[in-house]
Amino acid sequence: MGDEQPIKQDDLVPRIGTFLILLGIFFFILFLASDSSDQTDFDWLFLGVLFFLVGLVFRRRAPPPPSSGRFSGMRKWRENRKKRKQEKAEKKAKK
Repeated sequence: MGDEQPIKQDDLVPRIGTFLILLGIFFFILFLASDSSDQTDFDWLFLGVLFFLVGLVFRRRAPPPPSSGRFSGMRKWRENRKKRKQEKAEKKAKK
């Protein structure tokens, strides 16, 4: 428990956005449930759409995740192949 880091302001807004997106999905499910029970309540739909859109706006502020480097070997292989192909073409052009 002593290893916890305080939440930074930059991290808080995207987290709130994620929460609002989930809340919007929940309200949309409530709308679907009210529609299937023949007592359609459009308030749930409007709340769901509102929370979802506000959540998307908040979530857009999140920085993109760092590259995992999962395909770095494949990328290096392709770059080396292009380099060899280019050198081969240059040698052929000099002849």
